[in-house]
Amino acid sequence: MKHLRLFAGLAAIATTASVQADNWPQWRGPQFNGFSAEKNLPSNFTPENGVAWSIATTGPSASTPVIFGDNIFLSSADKENQSLHALCLERASGKVLWQHKIADGLKSDDRSNYSSPSPVTDGKLVVYFYGNGEMAAFDVGGKKLWNKNIEKEYGEFAFQWTFSSTPLLFEGHLYLPVLQRDQPVHNRGKAGGESYLLCIEPATGKTLWRHVRPTEAQAESREAFSTPIPVEIQGKWQIVLAGGDMLSGHDPASGTEIWRWGTWNPTRIGHWRLVPTPVAGAGLVLACAPKKAPVYAVKPGTGTLDEKALAWASTDRGVTSDVPTPAFAYGDFFVLSDVSKALTRVAPDGSLKWTLETPGRTKYEASPLVADGKVYLVNFTGEVVVVNAEDGKIVHQAAFGTAEDKQVRSMIVASQGHLFLRTDTRLFCIGGSARK
Repeated sequence: MKHLRLFAGLAAIATTASVQADNWPQWRGPQFNGFSAEKNLPSNFTPENGVAWSIATTGPSASTPVIFGDNIFLSSADKENQSLHALCLERASGKVLWQHKIADGLKSDDRSNYSSPSPVTDGKLVVYFYGNGEMAAFDVGGKKLWNKNIEKEYGEFAFQWTFSSTPLLFEGHLYLPVLQRDQPVHNRGKAGGESYLLCIEPATGKTLWRHVRPTEAQAESREAFSTPIPVEIQGKWQIVLAGGDMLSGHDPASGTEIWRWGTWNPTRIGHWRLVPTPVAGAGLVLACAPKKAPVYAVKPGTGTLDEKALAWASTDRGVTSDVPTPAFAYGDFFVLSDVSKALTRVAPDGSLKWTLETPGRTKYEASPLVADGKVYLVNFTGEVVVVNAEDGKIVHQAAFGTAEDKQVRSMIVASQGHLFLRTDTRLFCIGGSARK
């Protein structure tokens, strides 16, 4: 079968590693904050030394691999055949266990492709979503449970660029935000289009509710590519969204808005689309405003919040992010700036513990992983940088890219003693043998 060429070139290096079982079920990890509690992760490796296996992919994708037990779930774009695929790989070897073609088509612009959203799994089922509206769920053995197209159900997306929000799977519900324009753009969308949060039953694909989320944002500033996160506030869980010039907290059972805070855009500039996902920690929700604007730390509450809800806003020009999502670990926030070329550890009171200028001239848009006392970064050309989380000093660098790797955006993830790195051309399992 022709599509079985999706991954090839399996190579294994038999070394040893201390493995701790921890899953990475969603793109920001088990705690929704870019942090893994794993220990003894690799920190000194190259493509020739310390790689358990690597496999070739069929096209670039910003989506992050997700890992549960012995399985790796991966969204994939086939550049040659202009198609989208859902895959499951064996974690120990990289062998393809199953794959399904989801749809024909690859992209609508040159910035990204439809496979940019990451899969989500609870270990029993896995859901794949694509920027053309296709959504499909499978059990872990590869049996299709359902598929649907969000655009066909609720109208064509109205985004300047390809829609790429990753869904959230939380406590038996699947949440997808569609924060978009209310006017057509590039002949896509419709006048009066609504932004909304969708809740879907994962086992059946049935829509449980659709909550319309109004905003005063204008034009492209209505657009967001962020993912919802669950946040426990005063003993109760909320679903928090960022986009449309504001943050908002919602009831997981109904979508009802509990609070909102904004704006970082008081003059209603019309070209401030939002990419980073919010991150929660120390009783705060951190939101990164776009285009070199500050980072805002907000104290959740009830109703429309005023300036009293703002714990602090960054004043240092390096503490900003247009694309990467910050991490929260060891009681602090780790903010990676693609526009200021800096990684900064920020305390909950907004003070800076250290700042590192990211090496090289290439952009870092992949979000940071914090684990095992280190921060793992990768830039557009596949250069990996390992930073000591305590003092901000670089402890290792390694070049994993080739001449074909020009826009690596998938964050490094940690699971069961290994690191998983996706470049534009390959998927690497780093850290000795990945045996069961």
